[in-house]
Amino acid sequence: MAQDNTVTLTGNLTKDPELRYTTGGRGVASFGLAVNRRYQVNGEWQEQVSFFNVVAWADLGENAAASLHKGNRIVVTGRLEQRSYETREGEKRNVTEVIADDLGPSLRWAQAQVERISRDSADGGGFSGGGSGSGGGAQKPASDPIYGDEEPF
Repeated sequence: MAQDNTVTLTGNLTKDPELRYTTGGRGVASFGLAVNRRYQVNGEWQEQVSFFNVVAWADLGENAAASLHKGNRIVVTGRLEQRSYETREGEKRNVTEVIADDLGPSLRWAQAQVERISRDSADGGGFSGGGSGSGGGAQKPASDPIYGDEEPF
């Protein structure tokens, strides 16, 4: 039986997307997302905020870094992913992130101007799961399907 791991979140950016590049030239943007929930208890409004780390790869990450800013209300569709790493001090850490498949502005209380970007790749634009699109021929897949040979953060 196939398992589905899809999440859709709507919230506000807690910081501008930070764009970095792996040694292979693949872009990766990371940012925080605050998701607010308001509800009433005994006639009094309560508010709960959940914070999520979002990671967007390749063209999606580059477009996010060029388009999004702290405070923007956006919609994120992606998957939850947990990973472990070790700090420079040797401490083991676990982190759960949303790996974005698609991002967009929330139009509930705003308007947006969409600008299509032409790409030089053969697929005619859109998300490219491969590298930076500047090389010819097939690329060897990275050893780690998410972070390649390095940890981007």
